Amino acid sequence: MKRIALVAAALALSLVLAGHAQDKKDDKKKDKDKSEKKTVVVPFELLKSGHMAVDVKINGKGPYKLIFDTGAPVSLLNNKAADDAGVKIPDDVPSLPGFGKVGQAKIKKMEVGGATVGDIGVIIMDHPTVDALAKGLKKDIYGLVGFPFFAQFKMTLDYKEKTMTLTPNGYKPADSMGDMMAMMNDLFKEPKAKQLAPSAQWGITCAKDKEDEEDGVEVKGVIPDSASDKAGLKKGDRLLTLDGRWTDSMADLYEAASYVKAGTTVKVKVKRDKKEIELQVTPAKGL
Repeated sequence: MKRIALVAAALALSLVLAGHAQDKKDDKKKDKDKSEKKTVVVPFELLKSGHMAVDVKINGKGPYKLIFDTGAPVSLLNNKAADDAGVKIPDDVPSLPGFGKVGQAKIKKMEVGGATVGDIGVIIMDHPTVDALAKGLKKDIYGLVGFPFFAQFKMTLDYKEKTMTLTPNGYKPADSMGDMMAMMNDLFKEPKAKQLAPSAQWGITCAKDKEDEEDGVEVKGVIPDSASDKAGLKKGDRLLTLDGRWTDSMADLYEAASYVKAGTTVKVKVKRDKKEIELQVTPAKGL
């Protein structure tokens, strides 16, 4: 009887251990499944301009084709898509020439493939550069996916397969929409030529009239011995890009310049005498 009892106890113990091992396997499988569900692979279209375009659903509506811009500090949605998706901005917001109604709003749900983010800020505006790109490529492009979305994911790009892998990283970026809108409002209030930055940094003054539909912004003045002067910029140049970013408006120019650190050499493309030339500018440290 003792022997039978010992065998029974050993058998029971082995069953418990086997069950515990199975539980561990099940837990690992659940963790793996959970991880796989979090990570999504999203296809993108590589446009002739070199930009990535993705299909995005806004509040369950769409999809709308937006440019996935890893250099954009905010996400943009044009008025047409905003109206269709029920993204509201105050009725008393005035329309601005070339931009339509401009305001900020919250999107309840933004979906890029299987990657979803809720309660995300967006600027509503008809960005002339995006509109020009859409017209040139003959595609319907409704805005930009910017930092507030992609900052919440660990991202890997595969240009060969034209896919991006997104894994949530738990990061919730601060809402900088108010500061961005304030900066844009200041730009709209001042139509005169303005310095891109203090003269000790860039030494260039630019402007763009409301009726000006030509690419880029006009260089109105270059301060002698400044960074721009040493780089070869001249009054009358059309500044087309700064460090690879469009400068089709003063807002574009300020945004592009904001990414450049003092002492860093960047490429600047200008049009002069109907020819495009590339220069290198190294903005100096401010006073």
